[in-house]
Amino acid sequence: MSISISEITKELKNIKDTDKNNLSQFVDKYNSDERNGVVTLINKANKKINKIINEEIRTHKMYEFERKYYEQGYKYICGIDEVGRGPLAGPVVACAVILPDSEELLYLNDSKQVSKQKREELYDIILDKAIACEVGIVSWGRIDEINILQATYEAMRAAISKLKTKPDLLLNDAVKIPEIDVKQVPIIKGDTLSASIAAASIVAKVTRDRMMEEYARIYPGYDFENNMGYGTKKHLDNLKAAGPCDIHRRTFIKNLL
Repeated sequence: MSISISEITKELKNIKDTDKNNLSQFVDKYNSDERNGVVTLINKANKKINKIINEEIRTHKMYEFERKYYEQGYKYICGIDEVGRGPLAGPVVACAVILPDSEELLYLNDSKQVSKQKREELYDIILDKAIACEVGIVSWGRIDEINILQATYEAMRAAISKLKTKPDLLLNDAVKIPEIDVKQVPIIKGDTLSASIAAASIVAKVTRDRMMEEYARIYPGYDFENNMGYGTKKHLDNLKAAGPCDIHRRTFIKNLL
């Protein structure tokens, strides 16, 4: 007696959308079954496989800069990016990450183009796979003291200095960091073009978002858990009604009050 379509459906549901090997095995296993319901499931599995293949192609392009510099003899290539330059409240967070050269991690992209759920998944993968990964955090008070650009550089230097493996090349998202003795390659829109910078963007984003969600519990009413400190209408309305809280950047809000 052949296996029922409902059982085959359940089998497909139990395979992760990102598991190309098991999806391919599923197709091979049931490809000769001509029942309409099974044919539909095979087509569904093949679409998932094609989606993974397209992601592998996109990801391979994301490693173009890394491959270029590996071929030039660089071993520890570090991606640098920051999150939080624009918000009215909270810290700026930078990340420095050295990815392995032995595999290409799928789904890396500019953190703003990745869903919250996917960012959380990638955060764990990056920390597990990375040769080294560290963050640098500069407070709102320090931002007010030295300005956001200098605070961003300070966060980046802090992240780099904490790396347990010293990089021999930095791939930066657009900027050149002062007071760094490692060769730097600024890449415009680097978080969409370099896997290492994209990984740094994701780790920095998840780190800062978690901080802002915690601050939302300490300072309710500003909607920090949703706006992450950016100047949304709800945030601005409460800022004008209740005034600033401890983590607001005074230099950013002085013209709003």
